[in-house]
Amino acid sequence: MADSLSHRGPDDQGFYVSDLAALGHRRLSIIDLEGGHQPIHNEDETLWIVFNGEIYNYREVRAGLKKGHQFTTDSDTEVILHLYEEMGERCVEKLRGMFAFAIWDAKTASLFLARDHMGQKPLFYAHEGKQLAFASEIKALLTADPSLRQMDPEALHQYLTLRIIAPPRTMFAGIRKLPPGHWLMFRDGRITIQRYWRLHYQPKLQLSEADILDELDQRMLEAVRYHMVSDVPVGAFLSGGLDSSLIVAMMSKIAQQPVKTFSVGVPYENYSELPFARAVADAYQTEHYAETITPSLIRTLPDLVWHLDEPSDPLSVAMYDISRMARRHVKVVLGGDGGDELFGGYDRYYGNRYVDYYALLPEPVRKHLMTPLLKAVPDGFWYKSLSHKLKWMNQLSFSKGGRRYAQSLSYFYFSDKFRQTLYGDKLKQKLNGFDPEEAIYANFDCDNAAELVDKMLYADSMVRLPDHSVMILDRTTMAHGLEARAPFMDHKLVEFVARIPTSLKVHGRTLRYIQTRIAERYLPPEIQHRKKQGFTSPLPYLLAAEFRYLFELFLSDSHLVRDGYLQQEPINHFLNQHLGRKVDHGNRLWLLCNAEIWYRMAIEGWSREQMKEQLAGDAVLPA
Repeated sequence: MADSLSHRGPDDQGFYVSDLAALGHRRLSIIDLEGGHQPIHNEDETLWIVFNGEIYNYREVRAGLKKGHQFTTDSDTEVILHLYEEMGERCVEKLRGMFAFAIWDAKTASLFLARDHMGQKPLFYAHEGKQLAFASEIKALLTADPSLRQMDPEALHQYLTLRIIAPPRTMFAGIRKLPPGHWLMFRDGRITIQRYWRLHYQPKLQLSEADILDELDQRMLEAVRYHMVSDVPVGAFLSGGLDSSLIVAMMSKIAQQPVKTFSVGVPYENYSELPFARAVADAYQTEHYAETITPSLIRTLPDLVWHLDEPSDPLSVAMYDISRMARRHVKVVLGGDGGDELFGGYDRYYGNRYVDYYALLPEPVRKHLMTPLLKAVPDGFWYKSLSHKLKWMNQLSFSKGGRRYAQSLSYFYFSDKFRQTLYGDKLKQKLNGFDPEEAIYANFDCDNAAELVDKMLYADSMVRLPDHSVMILDRTTMAHGLEARAPFMDHKLVEFVARIPTSLKVHGRTLRYIQTRIAERYLPPEIQHRKKQGFTSPLPYLLAAEFRYLFELFLSDSHLVRDGYLQQEPINHFLNQHLGRKVDHGNRLWLLCNAEIWYRMAIEGWSREQMKEQLAGDAVLPA
């Protein structure tokens, strides 16, 4: 199991084995380079811990412990162990960081697992009878028990609907993931899972905008300062967008020497973000590394699917390449992940408000007049074309609350209409009434947020953020032995921003209002109000030939179809419409293609080498 995770911890390994328990660890040395070898035990060797992540406030926690503890290291890992001695399960309440850890108590024959507040570090487990196995990645569990290579049909259903697999489910029927902000206790063959943290958006701060700006500035600086705690140099991803640029600006204000920054661009028209990244790097005199790369799905996809353990996403191609570049220079990078969900950075946050206004039209008018009219309008070959947006708004107007928001997220993937024809009998029979959108609307409809925007932000922060972008960030950076940290996901900062009045986040069509006000204090004018782009925006155009090759190669002879989960005719229909540039099914075909490749590798057992041979075929690989 440890060997299968050597990429996550290339520096060291360690083991504890007793009659009842075995702990294994692979180490990426960041804090206490010489003395932080794991597993670590307490004074009488009755407690043992393995830990993945970083505790940024470990020095303060250590100073606050009762007297009498005997420390053998200067690591944050040992602080967690002694804190557990004092507080038991409540130890997580004192921790500020990203973490997944396991503590074996030999006295009580119990195992305690915990995952950080926002789900930055992964934690998977498999429970059968009186046995429990756990790991940071699914592949380690498959190494321990190959019989776990069984697909969960409900997870496939959820992936095709939302592009995520929400906890506790994974794509494997016998493997679960611990949700963010939860701990698990295993004793006498039984599991107890409990939530220890929940984000609240009420009551709102009763401060002036100027006071909120000053307080937010200080809290962001504090979060960045904490995230720079390390015994090795810390760099930063720098895209030239608002999030990463702010992080770099604040790091530069704190650091005693120039910050190492990393950027990649793509050779496609005016999509390269390198000039914007350079403007920030010049403003703060960072030690800047920039490369123009030509990403390749054909070359990279087998490695991506292997590292992610679950179906991939185009975003992972970009992260994989920039992580490889950064690892040549540093072991730790800070990034801007979580900024969109914190401050309101997606257009759906105002788009769903427009649905409310549109829904004021009487239902008969929308149903019998607007729906037939819009059905007659061509889709246009772009999934965010005006016609797509109008149809999106019309369809959502017939739902309310959390169900509407969940459907707004699934609209450009496989809605009920598409699933009815796509799913084969085997898949339909195994769904058992499972609602793939419940993970979204269950969080949206919680009583901890009162306003529409806050409800959307909360649902995204609890589900989409940890199980999509952060999952990709963790796997693609750790694939190269690189640790990525996200100051915007510091739970103390998140708690403060949640209580900022909603109008200071999304105001009309203005997104991230309060964040752009902070940016005015730090960033060049061309960065402050720059339109959101993202590295992956040009990928459908830059990699159009590769997309076409992958779709035709894997979807014209689908093993998911062969095994009864999907049907070939609708897949052919999507392919013909898309390749003929009649309807943009790019998102749907990508989901299907990734599910197909994952199925062959994860369930059928194809190796990366076999998949690379399959992909090489007649394809023209980029240089």
